Amino acid sequence: MSTLPVIAAVDGSDDSLRALDWALDAARRRRAPLRVVHVRQYAAWAQPDVLVAGPPEPGDDPVLERARARLRERGGDTGADYVGTEGAPGAVLPGLGAEAELLVLGSRGRGGFASLLLGSNGLAAARDAECPVVVVPRPGREVPEETPREPGPRVVVGLHADSPDDAALAFAFTEAGLRDARLEVVAAYPWPVQTWGAPAQVVPPVIDQVAVESETRSLAEGFLAPHRERHPGVRAEPYVAPGDAAGHLVAASKDAELVVVGRHRRRLLAPARMMGSVAQAVLLHAACPVAVVPPAPPED
Repeated sequence: MSTLPVIAAVDGSDDSLRALDWALDAARRRRAPLRVVHVRQYAAWAQPDVLVAGPPEPGDDPVLERARARLRERGGDTGADYVGTEGAPGAVLPGLGAEAELLVLGSRGRGGFASLLLGSNGLAAARDAECPVVVVPRPGREVPEETPREPGPRVVVGLHADSPDDAALAFAFTEAGLRDARLEVVAAYPWPVQTWGAPAQVVPPVIDQVAVESETRSLAEGFLAPHRERHPGVRAEPYVAPGDAAGHLVAASKDAELVVVGRHRRRLLAPARMMGSVAQAVLLHAACPVAVVPPAPPED
């Protein structure tokens, strides 16, 4: 049993209630406590010149009451912890990750434009939180399906063969084990490889695609080996394909339980936290929940 809670961020929207359902299931699978958090934002945060009477009492929060009723319907109200706090959600939510095993929220909340595929709060949490963040999309997203997948529960994880993310792989193996699911490891390689000669002249590659694919598969198998030893009950299969990694991950999200992507590690010339283009594209377009996993802290 985990002592850290699974935190569900709610704001009363249908998106956040779907995220609450997912968080309840995740907490049960982990035998972890569930904490429901509502960050109340008032005019004073956005308009300093506006005077407000002050926030309501913590026990008078209709958003938390709606969440409590939702959990009661699903038999998950017993033992759940409810927290109301004030502040700017985009700043407060990422900070919750310091005391959580998992932070779960919907792809959009009450604010913002209806046309947005991902709200600013979800983006901020996925980029900045210290724990893995799961963003639950609205149902009905259509994604292209490249090839038919084997039926049954499936977790998908992206693997960059040149710079593997061990934290994302570890999270994906654990999640697949908790769900008794097959793990599909998507390892994409760039193709065609373009070599530039004279100005505006593209030289055909001398690299053999079969060799590139074989090397990518070999690297993937090597990176998976230690995780397979730690999770012998998880069937992990690499899916090696040419082209855009984000496109393959989005296609693989169709009918998947979860897609797992890693977040970029801070670099010397880019010290700010970065999510990466692949992770952001998957968050925007995947048909299933997406987990963004922060990199493991550097070893001393």
